[in-house]
Amino acid sequence: MKGKILIVDDQFGIRILLNEVLQKEGYDTYQAANGVQALDIVSKHSPDLVLLDMKIPGMDGIEILKRMRVVDKDIRVIIMTAYGELDMIQEAKDLGALTHFAKPFDIDDIRAAVKKYLPVPNSK
Repeated sequence: MKGKILIVDDQFGIRILLNEVLQKEGYDTYQAANGVQALDIVSKHSPDLVLLDMKIPGMDGIEILKRMRVVDKDIRVIIMTAYGELDMIQEAKDLGALTHFAKPFDIDDIRAAVKKYLPVPNSK
């Protein structure tokens, strides 16, 4: 079975980049540009891992994370932020986020973190 990853970011270019890289790694991917889309995908597809941007217009990353936890209390989340907001990062970690990346991130770092928390399917 392939691992399912949800990419939540309001920036189209970042979603496309992560989508392409993770699909090449063998994962099934879903994309959401906002919290409403993200929560809909979580409830319908139960992703194994979520890459969640913290700065999204409307519902911010903390609120999205809290609501995802209601749908799936064990959901695994890696947060991404373009801002050095340590309080937001700490709050996300308190809510169970696995780790965080500052933007601009190194795509190889993201790939390694995804592999760490969601082993590549069918890898030997």
